[in-house]
Amino acid sequence: MIRWMIVIFLILVVLNSLTPWLNKLGFGKLPGDLRFRLFGRDWYIPFATTVLLSLIGTLIAKFI
Repeated sequence: MIRWMIVIFLILVVLNSLTPWLNKLGFGKLPGDLRFRLFGRDWYIPFATTVLLSLIGTLIAKFI
């Protein structure tokens, strides 16, 4: 269980660091991606981007 928590944490850190680069490509502005300001901080929840990137990763893994 602790291993999965570490993996999920690392994926979130990588996704957070790639957010500016993905925004330049148009990701993060899809319908279903949430951005809001709460307690003086900007929060970003990329639902649609996550689904799209998962689909692309699945297709790449399937055809390799």
